[in-house]
Amino acid sequence: MNIKTSHINNYNPEIGQPFANAEAAWFWAVAGIDARRAGAFVVPSRGGVRRPCDPDDVLIAAERLYKAGQLRRAHLIVLSEFGLRQTAPCPRHPTDAGAYRFWREAMHVLTLALRGKGIVA
Repeated sequence: MNIKTSHINNYNPEIGQPFANAEAAWFWAVAGIDARRAGAFVVPSRGGVRRPCDPDDVLIAAERLYKAGQLRRAHLIVLSEFGLRQTAPCPRHPTDAGAYRFWREAMHVLTLALRGKGIVA
């Protein structure tokens, strides 16, 4: 479902509340996929706030960016690792410095893709 970007800041209960940013959408999607693997039934309207997508939609957007060459394998590894941790890499932590660069690059292109779909405000 495509939503005109000029209307995504207006909450529509039929469509759902867009995420504030790609990072929030990513963490929500990874948590949803992880819960599904554990046997939960995940739907966008559960959890108090209806969302404009399924968790799969966010992961599919990242996969399409990878196939289009906008994300590299290193981006996907960082997104996966830190998505499961439910925290972004810390730029001040020596072991996270490289991951932080890939995270920031991935969040930039993911923001553009998800905003175009009305998933991110």
